[in-house]
Amino acid sequence: MIRLDESLKAWGSTEFEAVLAGELAALGADGLLLQQGLTRGSHALDDGIAVMLLHCAEDDETLRLKVAVHYQGVIAGCSCADDPTPLDTTVEYVELEVGIDKDTANARIAVAADSF
Repeated sequence: MIRLDESLKAWGSTEFEAVLAGELAALGADGLLLQQGLTRGSHALDDGIAVMLLHCAEDDETLRLKVAVHYQGVIAGCSCADDPTPLDTTVEYVELEVGIDKDTANARIAVAADSF
């Protein structure tokens, strides 16, 4: 279970966006489901993940956030022993929906349906 304790504590403060961005980036490519958001590369990298808050709303139980994530993906050759194609990276972009339970700080993350 993903927990975003520091983001929940910062909710409503001027530091919220920075805290949220830091906590989400620390989850890495796997925690943020970045592999699912690839459009050019074949493998999402943990290096250089940048998160930006696009929208936030709340109800009695949940913070509902939409974030943009810029990250890098690898464009790989066929991985054959004689393949001269070097590994190269490309910039990727995906939008995620993040829900944070206000009581427990448990979070759910999903690729936004309108991200592609």
